[in-house]
Amino acid sequence: MSTKHPLVSVVIPAYNAARYLTGSIPSVLAQTWTDFELIVVNDGSTDATEACVESFDDARIRLISQANRGLAGARNGGIRAARGEFIAFLDADDLWHPEKLARHVAHLQSQPSVGVSYSASAFMDDQGRDMHLMQSPKLKGVTPRDVFLRNPVGNGSAPVIRIQTLDDIAFASPTDFNAELWYFDERFRQSEDIECWLRIALSTRWAFEGLAEPLTRYRLNAGGLSAALDKQHATWEAAVEKARAIDPVFVAEHEHAARAYQLRYLARRALSMGEGPRGWALLRQALAMHPGMWREEPARTGITLAAAAAMRCLPASAYQSLSAQATRLVGWLQRRPRPA
Repeated sequence: MSTKHPLVSVVIPAYNAARYLTGSIPSVLAQTWTDFELIVVNDGSTDATEACVESFDDARIRLISQANRGLAGARNGGIRAARGEFIAFLDADDLWHPEKLARHVAHLQSQPSVGVSYSASAFMDDQGRDMHLMQSPKLKGVTPRDVFLRNPVGNGSAPVIRIQTLDDIAFASPTDFNAELWYFDERFRQSEDIECWLRIALSTRWAFEGLAEPLTRYRLNAGGLSAALDKQHATWEAAVEKARAIDPVFVAEHEHAARAYQLRYLARRALSMGEGPRGWALLRQALAMHPGMWREEPARTGITLAAAAAMRCLPASAYQSLSAQATRLVGWLQRRPRPA
């Protein structure tokens, strides 16, 4: 096998993910861009994750097994093992469009100031069925405020990042005497993405820029508990405090609006779990904190408000029917051709 380093290192963190890897690994192997290595990090799995990876006969696949360290720790293990100039992340339960790597490589090679290239994402349910919904983030002119308030990267399977960008934010582990480098903060078991993106936005000059095509298929899992919302909000607040240490003036200026958008996101999560009263309370709190979101994102804010009101007023069966119709409408609006 050639000793030439691949241009792209794909990192899949995997914890008890055998049932998903049978889809995610083939979606990488089917890429039209073939100059890559695929590093699957088995993060202390107790299922057949290791055997699943080893069942694929492709010299580009490398398996790393480690004690469980969480998503951030698995990504860090993959980054440290990577040999590519660009690092592409794919969560084990998500999928890629065959042109994903080719489009991002072309983007990064043509835009040397871009450190984080990401794409729009299409949503699928837990069974892999298309939900006819897209995550359509801001693509150009992304500012640190955009990263703080709206996280345009969107999800962990969307970005392809220059290794130099990650090297520029690396820091020695505060919990390990060997002082191995961390890129994602392993003390975070949630919100590790936004913590990392904020560090890039506030402490480097690398730009964030996206591609409009839905090159990532992101899986929405319906499960969850109210306690998970509390934990997610707490870890988001911890990420804010880390950002405050980097740029206290920036955080003081934007944190109320950012917190309101986080509360709106948690409201949507609560509604998706059938917790109408909690979703309504979170949304009211968000709107009171930052009424400007009506002006900045009227459609998304209005849809969330309508969903919360409908769940409060309608029987469950009627709400589910209305929600399905609204989902189809939103999907059509997102996919229709836009005027030039």
